[in-house]
Amino acid sequence: MLLSAEHISINFGSRQLLSDVNFYLNEGDKTGIIGINGTGKSTFLKVLAGITEPDEGKISRNPNVQVSVLSQNPVMEEDATILEQVFLHFPAEFRALNEYEAKSMLSKLGLPDFEQKVGTLSGGQRKRVALAAALIHPADVLVLDEPTNHLDSAMVSWLEDWLRRFKGGLVMVTHDRYFLERVVNHITELSRGKLYHYEANYSKYLELKAQRAEMAEATERKRQSILRVEREWIMRGCQARRTKSKDRIERYEELLNQDAPETDDTVQMAAASSRLGKKIIELHDVVKEYDGKTIIGGFSYNLLRDDRIGIVGHNGAGKSTLLHLIAGELQPDSGSVETGTTVKIGHFSQEGRELDLNQRVYDFIHEIAEEVKTDEGTFSANQMMERFLFPSDLQSVPIGRLSGGERRRLYLLSVLMAAPNVLLLDEPTNDLDVMTLSILEDYLQSFPGPILTVSHDRFFLDKLSEHIFEVGEGQVRRYVGNWSDWAKAKKAEERPEKEEKQDRGAPAQRQREKKLKFSFKEQREFETIDDDIAALEEQIAQCQAQQGTCGSDYVKLQELMAKQTELEAALEEKTERWMYLMELKEKIDAQQ
Repeated sequence: MLLSAEHISINFGSRQLLSDVNFYLNEGDKTGIIGINGTGKSTFLKVLAGITEPDEGKISRNPNVQVSVLSQNPVMEEDATILEQVFLHFPAEFRALNEYEAKSMLSKLGLPDFEQKVGTLSGGQRKRVALAAALIHPADVLVLDEPTNHLDSAMVSWLEDWLRRFKGGLVMVTHDRYFLERVVNHITELSRGKLYHYEANYSKYLELKAQRAEMAEATERKRQSILRVEREWIMRGCQARRTKSKDRIERYEELLNQDAPETDDTVQMAAASSRLGKKIIELHDVVKEYDGKTIIGGFSYNLLRDDRIGIVGHNGAGKSTLLHLIAGELQPDSGSVETGTTVKIGHFSQEGRELDLNQRVYDFIHEIAEEVKTDEGTFSANQMMERFLFPSDLQSVPIGRLSGGERRRLYLLSVLMAAPNVLLLDEPTNDLDVMTLSILEDYLQSFPGPILTVSHDRFFLDKLSEHIFEVGEGQVRRYVGNWSDWAKAKKAEERPEKEEKQDRGAPAQRQREKKLKFSFKEQREFETIDDDIAALEEQIAQCQAQQGTCGSDYVKLQELMAKQTELEAALEEKTERWMYLMELKEKIDAQQ
């Protein structure tokens, strides 16, 4: 066991964040903490890391266990360089031994200028520096708060692989559901001050949670049925045997005083939008440059009513710039952006609105609209706040008292209260809990106008996008399909490029003279590859069949799922190799 937390209770003002909970982390455990924003996930991580003391309870850890922490809002030295910040709390000897690895890590996280001052970095860049500092620490336990925020898809994939190889214990808060699916083997849900533990990844957690809810509902139905019978018996005033009657009345009162199963409140969204005419937004040869560098070059597009577009690209490629151009908040250097007269844009930006931390939640929303008309009817501002999990006691508090996730949810509500008919969303999944994300996705699927979304959340883009715009090297390239379709297309594009580079290495004359033929190894491989593919397909089928017989043995199920993932990766690699060999065979046959 690496650490344990027993009988932990934490109060935050009038809110009971944790109430007599226990948590244990063993070597090899990779635990994802999930729960609705404001329930105390970040506070719980601080308690586990030893940063915050609980009001009650005890945290125990082996004195030799090293803990490394990534906080939600890391504190940094403004005058330090990026590299100095990474090694700020380490001796010079440690830096000398690990500087190469740190530089490699920073480069993968999009921070190649190691001498850049921390004070000049954006919020997202700071978080990535803090992530590198947390990962370079020789830790037995990693405690990470939203590690995937501000990472692009390539960075998220790299971090995913890094954490899967990590041998110690991991506890993290994240909204990235693919991350929860592929990295963690335990899910701990924080709800109403209690912790619920599941030995599962994300998809298995959803299944087990549904089973738990069904069992609780069945128990409650049985309790109500018994109460109904007992109530009728008491109302008849049965006096048959006074001792037995007294016992039965006590059992009735005990049942009556039992609490019904509690369920989490969830955000309730209803599509609120204004009428949208035929002309929406048209971009004609739009160009935008910064410091002589072309960010968006000659881009044209006519936005359609049912567009569902995901925007991807490396950090700094110009994704947010494209949204600002479409929103009319940024003027192009050349070209034009024409907006229809009925268009009402809701722009959920990455940096968010400047919120007055002293303003009350109630006043902030009422300034935008007193009421909003939706498909479900007309709702007042107060009702909409309650639907977004801001009950009356939270409506009266200053915005500064809200958690980071609650502020993000409040900002989302402010965008929707204006009843937009075009949505531009820049990293909408950052800091939103997985429950709210699921409801937001359902809302967006029913939204009657076009939606353009910049996001690194692969699950989100897979569920919502029908087209992908890739921004990079001054261009906007368009792909049909969701994130997974785009990723496959990119992989297919990169393969010929690699082969072309290899070809360039040989002299042109030799290439012309060289006759295509199988090598001895390729010939043997070509003869056996069909059988290899069939064998892998058979192993995958057997693995899937075995999963159905695991019952409640979740450890074995996890092992089988991991094995299936490995087999599927091997099958994909073999299939690609088969395609290459078949193409080569066709070329050999053609030259004969």
